[in-house]
Amino acid sequence: MLERVIPAVGWVRRYRRENLPGDLSAGVIVAVMLVPQGMAYAMLAGLPPVVGLYASTVPLLLYLLFGSSRQLAVGPVAIVSLLTLSGVSALAEPGSTEFIALAALLALMVGVMQLGLGLLRAGFIVNFLSHAVISGFTSAAAIVIGLSQLGHLLGIDLGSGHSVPVLLWETARRIAEIHPLTFAIGALGIVALALLRKVSPRFPGALLVVGMATALVYALGLDERGVSVVGEVPQGLPTLSVPVIEFGAILALLPTALTITFVGFMESVAVAKHIAAREGYRVDANRELTGLGVANLGSWLFSAYPVTGGFSRSAVNYQAGAKTQLASGITAGLVLLTLLFLTPLFYYLPNAVLAAIVIVAVYGLIDFREPVRLFKLKRVDALTLVITFATTLLVGVEQGIIAGVVFSLLVFIWRSAYPHTTEVGYLPEKEVFRNVSRYPEARTFPGTLVVRVDASLYFANAGFFENWVTTAVAERPGLRYLILDLSAVNDVDAVALETLEGLIEGLAQQGVETHLAGMKGPVRDVVEKANWTEKFATNISHLSVQRALTSLGVLQETGTARTSSQG
Repeated sequence: MLERVIPAVGWVRRYRRENLPGDLSAGVIVAVMLVPQGMAYAMLAGLPPVVGLYASTVPLLLYLLFGSSRQLAVGPVAIVSLLTLSGVSALAEPGSTEFIALAALLALMVGVMQLGLGLLRAGFIVNFLSHAVISGFTSAAAIVIGLSQLGHLLGIDLGSGHSVPVLLWETARRIAEIHPLTFAIGALGIVALALLRKVSPRFPGALLVVGMATALVYALGLDERGVSVVGEVPQGLPTLSVPVIEFGAILALLPTALTITFVGFMESVAVAKHIAAREGYRVDANRELTGLGVANLGSWLFSAYPVTGGFSRSAVNYQAGAKTQLASGITAGLVLLTLLFLTPLFYYLPNAVLAAIVIVAVYGLIDFREPVRLFKLKRVDALTLVITFATTLLVGVEQGIIAGVVFSLLVFIWRSAYPHTTEVGYLPEKEVFRNVSRYPEARTFPGTLVVRVDASLYFANAGFFENWVTTAVAERPGLRYLILDLSAVNDVDAVALETLEGLIEGLAQQGVETHLAGMKGPVRDVVEKANWTEKFATNISHLSVQRALTSLGVLQETGTARTSSQG
């Protein structure tokens, strides 16, 4: 019983000692990666760097208790950091006490939503975020994140805005104000990080670059020559606190919280499922929502900001040998030790290097291949990606994902409102029915029209289907039989049923006899409740189109009857 509430009880009981070396190695490597990255992402979110370390401790410990992934590395990530800056900066000045409190409130909102969805077993809701929307949003957000670091990289104050045109214009306008030393440190940091990442992906390149840059600034006194540094980082563990909850702020942050809830979960579950498939175990989407929700509640209680599972750190965690959630516990423990004893070492850390860490990290999020692939496969999906990408890039991150979701839902509605409907003919040598436009050799029958609809029928598409059938019948004078192949119809609602009944009765007045074939169980259940078995007894009892044609004397019995298939 306890294991159902706290899944960690199960893996702790069954822990095998042979997993310890891999968990220990992975925990250390991810911690070394997370310390500078967490500080950089907090700065991206408009928060003091130490908040990134707070978000890298308690949330990890809570997730390992309730999550289902053994290798997912939970903590600050770039996209959630950008969304936090985007939503909270509209209410408070980045870095201010009010901004920090509102960022923690945002973590509470995300935690409540994710936990609620998990407990209600509503993980399926995230399926409304299509892959095209996520790909377009992630790529554009990565560019926005990279450009948002230009101010730190160049040593000029570009404000807290995240509109790409505004950022580029402001940068071009103030190009003469670039601080050469700051730019040199940032540029060298990007080059070093990129090279180290290419040569040895598992090597903690970020920590090495941070150490060297900090030592350089201290030794040469570059902070006194205009190079911006992190400054004093509070030492000690995060303290438990309950920030003030304001109803007005909750309403203002609601769109951001919803975006982080779904985007954060999608990012987490994507990498978690990928690794789980390789390791041969199953990730429970609802349990993941619960784990992330509890982690974000912990982030709120310790004055941090929203967290989720990250692509790069999870991959490193897995590649470094993590076998269980103990690896995340080791990572959190080492970050706690850093907070206790090592924060003074970050005083001379240049902000330009933290910007370089962010830029190199998010470059890998830009997907150059997906738009090309989608344009080849399905142009409307590619258009969804382009709309999401362009809106995110030019208007804003929240508006971008909203535009993508709305457009993809409109595409879904349009597709369902105009289902694929076609005349089918018979292929005697294979004893199957196929679309006559794709198979011109398919046999049709004089005085008989066989129509197949490839979707469930409901109020939004019943009118289209009725018009299609009416038009097709009108084009065939002397028609005696209409056979509707419903083998691809999984469901039918009351409006569609009423429309079908009117169609059958209307065609009967024109001398056309309508027969329904291949009805599935759920459809037959609805039809029986409508008393069709009494009204149209012989017209709806055909198990297949072939049986219907045979019973009408249109087609002679030829072997085993088969239902029509897609084509």
